[in-house]
Amino acid sequence: MGLVSKGAKCNVDGCDDDGARSLNTAKVENAGLRVNSAGKKTVLCKTHYKEYKKESKDDRELERARFDRF
Repeated sequence: MGLVSKGAKCNVDGCDDDGARSLNTAKVENAGLRVNSAGKKTVLCKTHYKEYKKESKDDRELERARFDRF
């Protein structure tokens, strides 16, 4: 069982919503979200996950481009 299925709450400062996704803490912090988690994984609610996706779009595109074949 994962963190989200156990009923974890969102780890962003000031948010008490139920978690929807768990992601790498370093990637979430690089996207500009303030997180109060000290572990490897961070749980994000639906709204903060959407915000994370918007902020990290360029980084994710570059990461995918590394693995594309020409």
